[in-house]
Amino acid sequence: MALVRLQKLLSERGVASRRKAEELIEGGHVKVNGHVAQLGDKADDRKDIIHVRGKRLAAAAAPVYVALHKPRGFITTMKDEQGRKCVEELVRIDGTTLFPVGRLDRESEGLLLMTNDGDFANAVTHPSTHIPKLYRVTLRTPMTDEQRVRFEEGIPLDGRRTAPAEVHIVSSAPDRCVIEVTLYEGRNRQIRRMCEALGLEVIRLRRNAVGSVRLGMLPAGSWRYLTPKEVRDLVMATGSQKKIAAAYIKNGREPDRDYHNARR
Repeated sequence: MALVRLQKLLSERGVASRRKAEELIEGGHVKVNGHVAQLGDKADDRKDIIHVRGKRLAAAAAPVYVALHKPRGFITTMKDEQGRKCVEELVRIDGTTLFPVGRLDRESEGLLLMTNDGDFANAVTHPSTHIPKLYRVTLRTPMTDEQRVRFEEGIPLDGRRTAPAEVHIVSSAPDRCVIEVTLYEGRNRQIRRMCEALGLEVIRLRRNAVGSVRLGMLPAGSWRYLTPKEVRDLVMATGSQKKIAAAYIKNGREPDRDYHNARR
């Protein structure tokens, strides 16, 4: 792992939020190789010895990549001060702290990637990447041709137009319409807000794919490891030149057949 700023490293390792990590560093509570760290210092948690409040930070775990079928009612975060259900409750791997790659809002469901690899997460979610994401959306009323064209061409949100998208109408009836949407960007609640701007009400939203990784028949609340090929394909899709998870890929098992029901 390359040298990264300490506050980012501590945040990615689940020690504290980025802001809290900065406070720990400024308060003299973080040491690197026996020296009190300063804000702006960098470290490599695979080589450097890091202490936080006198407790040594364990060596970085091997990279892990997970596909979760997030059910409705769970928020895409690891902790919530309001006591709401979090995706952290659904994926538990001993000795490994995972965090979500991107987001799905509370009432949406479907494929959510999770990892402990910050470089991988940043590459996949970076605005310049444009990895396609496929959604199945159920609407309260039919989508007209005019609405479909406007959706595909882009709609102004927060002062700038959304990127071109693809819409396929799967079925349409007076009281319900099912569409498939492919997005190439990931703004907050984007599909719901675009539909709202067009006068359409979303009653169900499920993400079925991120790049070449598909949800498939994975049950809601369950997860699986990504296969080495899926990791490679995502890394290649980002255009990143970094050899992310080389050890995982080299020694990878075939986890695509290893499903885990989080409710057992």
